[in-house]
Amino acid sequence: MSDDNGIWLLALGPTGAAALYWAIYRYYRNTDKSHAFERETAVDAKPVTGSEHKVSEVKGTRKTRIDGDNVKAYRTRVRRVDGGG
Repeated sequence: MSDDNGIWLLALGPTGAAALYWAIYRYYRNTDKSHAFERETAVDAKPVTGSEHKVSEVKGTRKTRIDGDNVKAYRTRVRRVDGGG
């Protein structure tokens, strides 16, 4: 009878490891709480507006950046347009 208790004890190790792995995976992944942007967000596309007016010209490779670029200001690059619908 003591062999039966040993088998359950040995089976408890892998079962406990699998439960711990699953708990950590669920804690860090939050798959049940994540926001599915593609399915849950409606985006209404509008026609692109603008002009082809030439502003300035950069020649050569001395000037690696454009004056007034907003590469690092990602919150100001994309603005929400208030639409009536």
